[in-house]
Amino acid sequence: MIVPPPPRASAIVDPRIGDLGPALLALEDGTVFPGIAFGAPVAGSGDLVVNTSQTGYQEVCTDPSYAGQVVVMTYPLIGNYGRLIDDDQSAHPWLRALVVANATAAVLDDARQLAALLRDDGIPAIAGVDTRALARHLRANGCLRGIVTAPGEIDEQAARVAAGAVSRWEDQDFVGEVSPGAVTDIGDATEDGPLVGIVDLGLKTNIVRSMRRRGARVRVFPHTASATDVLSSDIDGLILSPGPGDPARLETQVALARAIIDDGRPLLGICLGHQIVGRAAGADTRRLRFGHHGANHPVQDVDLGLVQVTAQNHEVQVVGESVPEASGFRVSQINLNDRSVEGLRHRELPIETVQYHPEGAPGPLDALAVFDRFVASARGEGS
Repeated sequence: MIVPPPPRASAIVDPRIGDLGPALLALEDGTVFPGIAFGAPVAGSGDLVVNTSQTGYQEVCTDPSYAGQVVVMTYPLIGNYGRLIDDDQSAHPWLRALVVANATAAVLDDARQLAALLRDDGIPAIAGVDTRALARHLRANGCLRGIVTAPGEIDEQAARVAAGAVSRWEDQDFVGEVSPGAVTDIGDATEDGPLVGIVDLGLKTNIVRSMRRRGARVRVFPHTASATDVLSSDIDGLILSPGPGDPARLETQVALARAIIDDGRPLLGICLGHQIVGRAAGADTRRLRFGHHGANHPVQDVDLGLVQVTAQNHEVQVVGESVPEASGFRVSQINLNDRSVEGLRHRELPIETVQYHPEGAPGPLDALAVFDRFVASARGEGS
């Protein structure tokens, strides 16, 4: 693949941001994209994932489920609105690097710029890459590992060697990196709403907000929580959160999900949580060729016939035909782009899982009814 050189730095990195000089994006297959560094002055590497969202780059950067990944934004202008701290989805960014076509800055306050978010937490970024050509390359060749070099490191052969040495995504424990070490309660014990336990596998703030808006109190558990912890008598329902990594590595959490299923309490699995429940039910999971990432994926509810546009970020799918009939689970939602499984429901128990992100952040917010159903179940109102 022949990649043209980038234009001058001021044409691709807004001078109000300030570029850090030339850098490279190198892929494990030997492809190299030259560009201009504008994040932290370090290198970053991981599996490349393409996000098609036009907005929401702040939420993407702070979403723990992007841990270990190099995020490529296909929308050509990234940074053209300010950052709101309250919209961050976790305490800091988790991605390994950010790749954009043009780094813009629509606000004069440095602290509200995307570049400040990345620089403050040591996340490199590169602009000047033809991200749509890169997206087509990944679509043709499948998921690839890559590296964004530090500013000034423009030896292409050295960058190719470094890209080939990046650790495989499947071999890394990302959940252990992003999950908290202690239990946290959110909400006053005097409130009347149900108490929802969330097992934090890479929790987004908007999920907690979604529970609070529906009157629920929240208790967040670390990923190491035991069945005894999460099934205490005061817990009315449980959520297995989204998160990064391969569910095949998470046998402890699969066993936890199996215990929750056997208990029969309301359970909602989201994204990685959905995959873990699927494995607990006896289904197989399998890595997708290049994953689903972005805010425009159509999903059909098999029961209702309703089509929702959803936000997604995952590398793995539950294999629909592997769901055992005896498990009580059935496929409830499907992706209309590739027919992959987007949800499971139990035939008798108040258990539902979704592969997408009903909490949005970034949107769309078509699927908020998922939370309505779960909280109603936690209140004992049924589906």
